[in-house]
This record gives sequence, structure tokens and C-alpha cells, in this order.
Amino acid sequence: MSRVGAGRRGPTPTLATIDRRMAPLFPLILVTHITLAVSLFLPSILLPFALRARRSATESHHPFVRLLLWMQAHGTVIIGAGLAITGVLMLTVLGPQLLTQPWLLLALSIYALNLVLAFFLQRPNLRRLVGIRASDDDAAWKARAQQQRYVSYLMAGLVGTIGFLMSTKPMLW
Repeated sequence: MSRVGAGRRGPTPTLATIDRRMAPLFPLILVTHITLAVSLFLPSILLPFALRARRSATESHHPFVRLLLWMQAHGTVIIGAGLAITGVLMLTVLGPQLLTQPWLLLALSIYALNLVLAFFLQRPNLRRLVGIRASDDDAAWKARAQQQRYVSYLMAGLVGTIGFLMSTKPMLW
């Protein structure tokens, strides 16, 4: 009989071995992954609703608005890295065959679309509006702020669709 850890190398761990060892951590990995995935979009979805004509969002003293502004400016790389790490961990636990599921491929495609909306449409436009203090009668500013809120509604709807696909795992084709 051989003892585990007696200085002798055992067999190379297989995917099934890794699965069993990491399975107890799966709920923590899943919750962390979902939290990071939503956090990546939170500033782009919520900041347009903090826009007010009388003061710029950067002048807000509300801690949640300050957090959103910080996340928008500095947190995306950290959150994105954490999201990638937890995604790889989930694939390690669940197996790479998960990537063949149509519902997951559709959800990942929607997520990519949401990233494109956030980084190439919402963020640049928000950057222009967040620091501006407009007058109450500035119609152009109000129209642009309203447009950003519509993009936020779209992005929130896409996040909801992803959540639906991830939770129901429908047979698509």
C-alpha cells in the first residue's frame, strides 16, 4: 500500500479528480462569478440615472454614486480579471463540454454584445456627460442624458436575458 504524500508522485490528476476536489468550492465560485459579471456593467447601467442638470455626477456626495464613478474609471480591469479567473475555475469544475451548450454560447454572445455597448457606446458618452453641469433649460444635454438612460435600459434587459438563459438552460437547437 502506498501512502499519499509519502514523497512518491501519484498519478496525474484527471479532470474527474479535479472536479471532485473543487466541487465543494463551486457555490462560492459561482456567486463570485455572477457578482463580478454584473459588477462589470453596473456603472454603465446605473450612472445615467445619476445625471442631473443642476450638478455634475462627479460633484455627488452619495457614496454609491462615488463607488460607481470609481468602478467606471478604475475597476473594470480588476473586475474583468476576476471574471476571467472565476470563469476558468467554473470550466475546471464543470468540464469543458459545457462550452458546447447552445444556451451558454447565446448567453456569452449577448454578454459580448453588452460589453461592446458598454465600452464603445455607453462609457465614452457617459464620460462626456458625467462631469458637465448643465442648466435646467439645456435641451441638448437633457436629450443626451435621456439617450444614455435608454442604452441603460437595453443593457439591463440584456443582462436579464443572460440571467434567464443561465438559470433555465433552455434547449435552443
